[in-house]
This record gives sequence, structure tokens and C-alpha cells, in this order.
Amino acid sequence: MFLSVAFATIDIIEIFGRLPYLGPWIVLMLCGLGAPLPEEAALIPAGIMLANPENHLSFLHMSLVCTSGILLGDSLPFVLGKRYGLSILKLRWVSKILHPERFASFERRFAEHGNWAIFTCRFLPGLRIPGYFIAGTLKMSFLRFLVLDSVGVLISVPTSIYAAKWVTERFGEAQAQRRVHEFMLWVAIAVVVAVVGFVWIRSVRRRRSTPPATPGA
Repeated sequence: MFLSVAFATIDIIEIFGRLPYLGPWIVLMLCGLGAPLPEEAALIPAGIMLANPENHLSFLHMSLVCTSGILLGDSLPFVLGKRYGLSILKLRWVSKILHPERFASFERRFAEHGNWAIFTCRFLPGLRIPGYFIAGTLKMSFLRFLVLDSVGVLISVPTSIYAAKWVTERFGEAQAQRRVHEFMLWVAIAVVVAVVGFVWIRSVRRRRSTPPATPGA
């Protein structure tokens, strides 16, 4: 996994040098649409470019550009689910990604955890696209989806970009590729563990506060 990110980063930096803002935006939008690249393959090069003062790039502008690209890419599977519902599963390429058993599993997860299911999908790349599609089929409002997804994006995007910039300035480009990927992996694990722990504690408290059923009632 690390090697694929490293090689992708090397190639993408060359492209981004010509399109410093548009390049990351396009790549991240395609990642949201299912392109076989992790988001770090665009976010790490963006941070590396920021570390070079000769590029005259803004951290704020880069963060906003990357955030908008991700949100646009994430919105498409949601809109498809909301607009076409389960009928889109008749398409062969869609059914391979989201077969009926997987759909049923996601549906149960959304029924049990609601908003938290959307939030954690942001940190689980293999679940993000089918998760957002299912949220659309369940008729979640687009504003609610956008807010939940934005919270996750605003955690991952600025953190990845700034971490890559900081590591590059102190240790060099080669170290940035490895260290930032490992750092963001631990961030994702920490977020998912925190959310799962919160949901578990809340469910335990809810069960304890529910009065036991009266026999014969």
C-alpha cells in the first residue's frame, strides 16, 4: 500500500507542478468517484508543493480546493442513490461493488448508527462510495449528508496537507511520503475507534435507562 502511494505521489507531483490547484482538485474528485487511488496520493503532493516557497501557494487555498474536489466526488454516489434508488443496482458494474448482501449489511448499519455511519465512512475508503450511495437510497437529505461528510473532510484534508508540508520542510520529500501516510493511518484508526466507542457507550446507557418489560404485559 505504501509503495503504491509513494510511486503515485512521485508521478503526481510532476503533474501538479503545472496545475498546482486544478491538479489536486481533479484527482480528489476522481478518488471520490471510485478511482483506484487513495486521497493521500493527492493530499501529500499538495503539502509537498506548499513546502517549496518558490511555488507561492497558499495553505488555505489548497485546503479549500482539495475539500471542494472531495465533496463533489462524494456527492455523486449519494445523488445517484437518491435519484435512482435500487434500480441502479441492475447495472453490472454497480452490482459488483454493491451486491445485495453488502447492501443489506450497510442498511442495517445505517439503521443502527445513523449519522455516525456516514461520518465513519469518510475514514474507511472501501466503504465510502457504497455507504454514500446507500445514504442516498434511504432518502437522507442532501444538506445533512453534506454536513456530515464535511466534518470528516475538514479533519482529514487540512491535517494531511499540513503534515506533508511540515515533514517535507524538516525531513525532505522522501520522508513525507512515508511518515504522512503512516500518521494519517493512525488518525483514521483513532477517529473510527473513538466513534465506535462513543456509539457503544451510548447504546449501553440507553439499554440501562430502558425499564425492563413487565412480565405478562
